[in-house]
Amino acid sequence: MVTQQLLGVAAVLAWLAAVLLTALAVRRRWPQQKEWSRKVVHIGTGAVVLLAWAFAIPRGLALGAAALVTLGTALNHRFRLLPAVEDVGRHSYGTIAYGASITILLALFWPQQPLPVAAGVLVMACGDGLAGLVGPQIQSPRWQLFGQTKSLAGTAAMALTSWLVLALLIGVAQGTGAAAPSLVAAAAIAIAATGLEQLSGFGLDNLSVPLATAYLWQLAMP
Repeated sequence: MVTQQLLGVAAVLAWLAAVLLTALAVRRRWPQQKEWSRKVVHIGTGAVVLLAWAFAIPRGLALGAAALVTLGTALNHRFRLLPAVEDVGRHSYGTIAYGASITILLALFWPQQPLPVAAGVLVMACGDGLAGLVGPQIQSPRWQLFGQTKSLAGTAAMALTSWLVLALLIGVAQGTGAAAPSLVAAAAIAIAATGLEQLSGFGLDNLSVPLATAYLWQLAMP
């Protein structure tokens, strides 16, 4: 068990290093697209939960690591040590809120209930991440909410990706004999997460979306 956990820690560190290097490479290749490198980190970080689950990383270690990462993102937000993560040309606490939401979910559910943690983190990572990439690239109706520009294409990407993520997790739950919401309930959760993503002033949807998704997952359990 100890060997497995050490391998898990090594795998998480290697993955995070790969994500960061990819983000830096994207920033160098497309310096005018500042959001792209940030979204690489945003989406890539979500997979850490799956690695922690697969390697059965214990509660104390997972919580400590998440808290340290959150502290690191707060320091980076303040001092801009890694611009590829923070330099997006707007005032946002999104990366800090993202780390805080993962820490809170781990404190609430880990390791006894990994599915709501995975649901909350992956809906935010994949759904919001793809929305931020797709929205600016596709011409579609746009609107402003609390100073943030939203689009039909980005919103649709968020809703569809969120539902697909939840559907995949339901499949995992069924395969392992764990309880899970229905696909209809997953659609309702995806819609709720998409609605919260619209209220993204200062990046606080990075906190509200994961927490609400995990709560609604638990609420929809049969």
